[in-house]
Amino acid sequence: MTRSEKLRLIVQLSIPSILAQISATVMFFIDAAMVGHLGEKATAAIGLVETTTWLMGGLGSAVNMGFSVQVAHFIGANDFESARKVLRQGLVCSFLWSLLLSLAAIAVHSFLPFWLGGSAEIARDASLYFMYIGIFGIFFQMEGFAGSMLKCSGNMKIPSALNIMMCCLDVVFNYFFIYILDLGVVGAAYDTGAAELITVVFMLWFLLAKSPMLRLFHNSESSKLESFRPTADVVKTAFKIGAPMGLQHTLMGGAQIVSTIIVAPLGTVAIAANSLAITVESLCYMPGYGIAEAATTLVGQGIGAGQRMLTRSFARMSVALGMAVMTLMGVLMFIFAPELMSLMSPVEDIISEGAAALRIEAFAEPMFAAAIVCNGVFVGAGDTLKPAVMSLVSMWGVRLTLAWWLAGRFGLMGVWTAMAIELTFRGAIFLLRLFKGNWNKALTRA
Repeated sequence: MTRSEKLRLIVQLSIPSILAQISATVMFFIDAAMVGHLGEKATAAIGLVETTTWLMGGLGSAVNMGFSVQVAHFIGANDFESARKVLRQGLVCSFLWSLLLSLAAIAVHSFLPFWLGGSAEIARDASLYFMYIGIFGIFFQMEGFAGSMLKCSGNMKIPSALNIMMCCLDVVFNYFFIYILDLGVVGAAYDTGAAELITVVFMLWFLLAKSPMLRLFHNSESSKLESFRPTADVVKTAFKIGAPMGLQHTLMGGAQIVSTIIVAPLGTVAIAANSLAITVESLCYMPGYGIAEAATTLVGQGIGAGQRMLTRSFARMSVALGMAVMTLMGVLMFIFAPELMSLMSPVEDIISEGAAALRIEAFAEPMFAAAIVCNGVFVGAGDTLKPAVMSLVSMWGVRLTLAWWLAGRFGLMGVWTAMAIELTFRGAIFLLRLFKGNWNKALTRA
């Protein structure tokens, strides 16, 4: 393939995923904006438990990737029967895992706000919101599983279209639950669950009934349903890929929770500004995650096909594209930070603090892109342990240490300065591994 053909393929795979990522971000943006207009207490209630919900989502994603990376490798090798075998077993394991996460959320929901340092005035709303998000996590888990499988088969359009549909549904349900039924913060959880339920039904239907490579009945003559029983070889490989990612998400999520604990003593305004600024910033980095998903697919299938030079080329071009896009997004975020924050909240103090935080973070976006897309490359190669260790050292050794030290001196701006420094450091060490490391050892063995 020529350079232009490779770039065109990366862009073709990235655009649907970028649109889906942006639509998901817009969904959270709308959630936060609608809740933000209920007042700073409502915003702080969601912001307090937000990082813990991310942790749950990350743990679910790790399980999904443990199976979908195997599927990408088998599809690259044209072994579709093995790919379907992994799919069936992954479906069972992901569902059981989602049940465990939901039970855990129910068990801790009443204690969590106080563990995070929240005040009594926001604890009730925060705990109820977290409980319902945890229950609806089953829908989120299975939607993520189906979408990940479709993307690893090269089908970016269906998952992306359905995620955009979920965003539109979320707007409708938001208005219904939050304003018409006057459910407030709890309504924000209900609308998310309703939108995810409808989306997961369509997503699983396209995966299990319509996918040419992965549908359960893969030819018109067969009516026999193959076994869904997990086998040791598939689960062991999924664990090898997913366990480092799960550990990474656990400790990274733990670090985010510690960051929330650092911010909590700064007051309700700081909690709300921090939460809303994170939501706004996600508009900037979601394109990077879209490109990372394309990189995971291309690298995974390239390794399955044994194409060494092509795989390396896709990896490096994907990272360069991600850095270019997120640099542009960072510039726009710096310029329009006050306007973006004003969409989220009418409270002037929240707008002012949030905008200042975003302008600090804008300088880190190029290297944040490098970390995001490089990680997508490594996941596609099944190389998850060392990148996980690198992320954890960066997060705990750099961000939290600096945030703890700077928060007492500069408040919320100190926390965001620590974040910008850490993301720049993480991007640098990930780029070093991309060009100098042995992330493509699967190709070397082949």
